[in-house]
Amino acid sequence: MSEVHITARALAALLGRWRTDDEAAYRSLAGRIRLLIVDGRIPAGTRIPAERDLAERLDVSRTTVTAAYRELRDSDYLESVRGSGSVAQLPGARPGPGPSSAFGYLDFSKAALPADPRLVEAAQRAALKLPHYLDSFDYDTIGLPELRAAIAERYIDAGLPTSPDEILVTLGAQHAIGLIARTHLSRGDRAVIEHPTYPHAHDALRSAGARLVPVAVTTDGGWDTDELEQAIDRSSPTLAYLMPDFHNPTGATMPAGTRRRVCRAAARQGTVLVIDETTAELDIDRGTPFVPFAASDDAGAKILTIGSVGKTIWGGLRVGWIRADRGVIRKLVAARSVGDLGTPVLEQLAVLELLPEMDAILAGRRRQLAATRDRVEEILADRLPHWDVPHVQGGLAIWTSLGAPVSSQLVLAARSQGLLIAAGPRFGVDGAFERFLRIPITYAVGDTERALDALAGAWQSIMRAPVPDAALLSEMV
Repeated sequence: MSEVHITARALAALLGRWRTDDEAAYRSLAGRIRLLIVDGRIPAGTRIPAERDLAERLDVSRTTVTAAYRELRDSDYLESVRGSGSVAQLPGARPGPGPSSAFGYLDFSKAALPADPRLVEAAQRAALKLPHYLDSFDYDTIGLPELRAAIAERYIDAGLPTSPDEILVTLGAQHAIGLIARTHLSRGDRAVIEHPTYPHAHDALRSAGARLVPVAVTTDGGWDTDELEQAIDRSSPTLAYLMPDFHNPTGATMPAGTRRRVCRAAARQGTVLVIDETTAELDIDRGTPFVPFAASDDAGAKILTIGSVGKTIWGGLRVGWIRADRGVIRKLVAARSVGDLGTPVLEQLAVLELLPEMDAILAGRRRQLAATRDRVEEILADRLPHWDVPHVQGGLAIWTSLGAPVSSQLVLAARSQGLLIAAGPRFGVDGAFERFLRIPITYAVGDTERALDALAGAWQSIMRAPVPDAALLSEMV
């Protein structure tokens, strides 16, 4: 029985503009739900709304929803489960044989590096130290003093004075984003967010009831400084979520002058700046050292910085942190117990073991990212020369322009080639970015070559015979 479900209201929001003029309503509805399942916005195993509930929410006949669900069952995107209704699935799902596979597919839906090999020995050393903490620590809602001091020291080394009591250790970056959203936003508050953006940040702000104010970020120009400053001045947002170093998914880095102007605008309006620096140290050949965003502040802006080891050491090591002033840290700690009772001590000890080795870890990551980035550029230039492939200087992915609004269609076709990858709209609002595809550069070169072969084959297939969703995808742009 499925334990996860999506309400009719939430599904209607995800569907957006699903109707088309040149095909039956049930086919348009089925096509849009299928894209959401393939794209991961409706995860496999999720129970979808009852036919009657969705029909009422969409203001269509129940017959339309029934026919759409039937088509999805016939194509194995839905499974009828006794007592649970209809549950989303990926056709032919089987456990994969290796770490780069999911359900029998090569999984490029995430931009995540494999675990650093130093992790195993660090975890063993941490386990040996654990007995010293068994009597004094249990529910640790703020973080081990030693770890907070070590994180603060890294900020000091990067040019930003920080004390340990300005650090809160969290269950990864996503936990930090959600905690900040819950404590700083009320329903109806405005929040500036980059467009495209990290999708889970978008989801967290929406879940907190924020009214989003999108600000464009592009691969060639990054942020329009005037537009970003005006968005803060004109909308007086409560919060602004920004990823200024190797922005996900575009790879852009914000210039120093833009950072200072953003800080001044935020100080004028009382806007909280939430700065995601989880990818900030993953430069390949930027040529300049990492400087924390908060070091640019000369106006007294309220800045909450998010960091994590998930992008540098391993995503399975769920340790992140928030850097903020002491009053904010106290507020966050007080609110945290509603959702969790702290970060596991053993994982904190493992991170504490690894922080002294971060320079060597990052050097290895840069070599790996450089090799994969260069190979992606080489293959795409040869196999798909009409795609616009920007040269990124760091980060985890390449935000590629396809030249046509077919990203979700391409993702569907890639699945038939054995590849799972996230479509452009996963990073946008209301179906935007159908002309773009995020290609991770975090996987081994061999797996990346296989993935690009699958993409090339999928591209050829949709160019020869576009699937029935083509009209829908054009409508979504």
